Amino acid sequence: MKKNNSPNIMVSIKKLGRPVFTTHEMIAISGKSASTIVQSLNRLANQGLIIKIYQGVWAEPGPKTLSPFEVIPHLFPRQRVYVSFISALHLHGILEQIPQVITLASTAHTNTIRTKAGTFSIHQIDPAIFDGFDWYKGEGSFLIAEPEKALIDSLYLSSRKKKQFGHFPELHFPSEFSFTKAVKWVKRIPEEKIRMYILKKLEGLKRK
Repeated sequence: MKKNNSPNIMVSIKKLGRPVFTTHEMIAISGKSASTIVQSLNRLANQGLIIKIYQGVWAEPGPKTLSPFEVIPHLFPRQRVYVSFISALHLHGILEQIPQVITLASTAHTNTIRTKAGTFSIHQIDPAIFDGFDWYKGEGSFLIAEPEKALIDSLYLSSRKKKQFGHFPELHFPSEFSFTKAVKWVKRIPEEKIRMYILKKLEGLKRK
């Protein structure tokens, strides 16, 4: 008779102390084969004990609704990404409108990932400006651009062919927002044409 490993997997999941986990983590913790772990996880998902968020990414349902931001590090284990553009502007309280898609910055190719937790839109930026981010509120589970950098990332994308994020609903800049700091980020962009475009846009936002 085939042994059911699902209860043992649930013990391993509980040990992690967080709702989101990956197949690879379960393989490493249990020491069992990949096929055994995948079968057990699929069995648990069919029983409603866990949810398959995306390929290789799972979550244990809890009393609190799972935040899509908690999923980010597990979706991109080998690729550094940070929350930026309109998603970061919203989290920083600069943009009131809640974005339907979570926008991420990366040096990898632009891509969109749809998961059970939410839709993630990854946008490629120049490695020269892949900086200016930290853990959310200093201790969060995901990386986020500082307010000035999120704005510059948005304007940077608006200078590209697709002209994304060039027009915003009303923005509310807090007193601590530094346009001087924003300009410093612009100066790190290699292409002069893009620098001039963003500086012009930035000046227009400052006057509003």
